[in-house]
Amino acid sequence: MKANNILVTGGCGFIGSNFIRYMIKNFDYNIVNLDALTYAGNLDNLKEIEDSPKYSFVRGDIRDKNIVMKTMKNCDIVVHFAAESHVDRSINDPTIFVETNVLGTNVLLECAKALKVKTFVYISTDEVYGSISKGLSKEDAPIRTSSPYSASKAAADLLTQAYNKTFKLPSIIVRGSNNFGPFQYPEKLIPLFITNLLEGKKVPLYGTGKNIRDWIYVEDMVTAIEFLIHYGKHGEIYNVGGGNLKTNLEITKIILKNLKKDSSYIEYVNDRPGHDFRYALDSSKIKDLGWKQRYNFNRAIDYTIEWYKKNKKWWKKLKKFSK
Repeated sequence: MKANNILVTGGCGFIGSNFIRYMIKNFDYNIVNLDALTYAGNLDNLKEIEDSPKYSFVRGDIRDKNIVMKTMKNCDIVVHFAAESHVDRSINDPTIFVETNVLGTNVLLECAKALKVKTFVYISTDEVYGSISKGLSKEDAPIRTSSPYSASKAAADLLTQAYNKTFKLPSIIVRGSNNFGPFQYPEKLIPLFITNLLEGKKVPLYGTGKNIRDWIYVEDMVTAIEFLIHYGKHGEIYNVGGGNLKTNLEITKIILKNLKKDSSYIEYVNDRPGHDFRYALDSSKIKDLGWKQRYNFNRAIDYTIEWYKKNKKWWKKLKKFSK
C-alpha cells in the first residue's frame, strides 16, 4: 500500500492512541498526531511507537486554525477523535465542551475543506440518540441528546453532515458505543472500578445500577474505523456497537468476581442528572459491508482487568494527578 499521511486529532487519548498503535503496526501510513495534552491526553500511551519513523507528534489545540492548517497541510485523511468526553464534567462545565467539541470541529472542517482532504472521519457517539427503552438505534434514528456532552457531540456530528452536503467534503461519521480496554483514563466506569478495587476502595455506582450500555472492546472499535477509511462511503453514518448490552450493575459484578471482591465494595450514590437509561446500537450497516467484530466480551474484560493489574504505575500517576 502506498503510504499516505493521516492526521489524528486527540491521538494521546484512549481510543486515539489505540488507533495510532494499531495503524502503525499494521499499515504503511504516516501518522501525524495533533493533541492539546489536556488532562486525558497522555504521551505515555504512545511510548512503544513514539520513535517510529512513521509517527510524529504536534502539541496543539484544534481550536487554533493556524496550527490545524499547518499540521493538516500534507495529510490525505483526517481522523477526528479530539473531544471533551466525560459526561460528569460536562454537567459541571458545559462551556469547554461546546468550545472544544463544536468550535474545534468547525475549525477542522474549515481546514479540511480548504485543503481538499480525501477523507474526513468524525468519531461521534451512541449518546446522540439518547435513551431508548427497547430495540436498537439505526443510523437514521432521531437525535435526542440529554447531556451537554452528547449535545456538543451531536452538534459536531451535524456540522460534519452539513459540510458534506453543502461543500461536498468527503466525510464519514462513526457513532460508537461504550469503549473499554487498555489506556482508558481512570474516570470512566470500567477503569475507575478496576483501579478502585485494586486500591482496596469501594466503587461508586449511580442510582440502582440498572442503566444499560452497549460495550465494545477498543481494538474492535479501531479496526472498524480503519475498515471505514478503506471501505466506507463518503456522506454516510455508521454505527459501531459491540452487541454487549449490560447493566452497570452487571459490569460491576463481573469486575468484583474477577478481583475476588464481594458486593460490600459497592457504594450506591445519587444518580447523575439526566442519566440516560439505555443505549443500544444496530451495527448491521457496517457488518453488511464486511467488518467483523473479533473480541468476545468476557475475554476482553478479563484482558482489560489484567492490563490494569500489570500497569499500576500508568494509572496511579493519573489518579494522583486528578485528585
